[in-house]
Amino acid sequence: MVVKVDHIGIAVKDLKKALKFYEEILGLKCENTEVVEEQKVKVAFLPIGDTEVELLESTEANGPIAKYIEKRGEGVQHIAYRVDDIEKAIEEMKEKGIRMIDEKPRYGAGGAKIAFAHPKDTYGVLVELCERD
Repeated sequence: MVVKVDHIGIAVKDLKKALKFYEEILGLKCENTEVVEEQKVKVAFLPIGDTEVELLESTEANGPIAKYIEKRGEGVQHIAYRVDDIEKAIEEMKEKGIRMIDEKPRYGAGGAKIAFAHPKDTYGVLVELCERD
């Protein structure tokens, strides 16, 4: 089902400060930023090899990323796995007893179709399924 690791999502309080670390210290380059209104998040894309790091800053105090940081602090928020057919992947996960936060794909950053599995069924990791054209 999984083709590769698509990206690692990292929750940050301050995107500009985080970008300074990733660009100036690690030598990565931000390719683009995007606001995903539906998810109340601003995303910075930092390619590395055939995957990327996505830095996630909440655009609202009550957004999912703000709530995540409030509860757990900054850091890795999710790991996204690329799939060829997200609808099929969601059904396979459900057939195997994995609870899905998203029963149907939704729009994600970078034009991807995404769906999240419940971390209680994935050993504490928020798993994102991701399909790209």
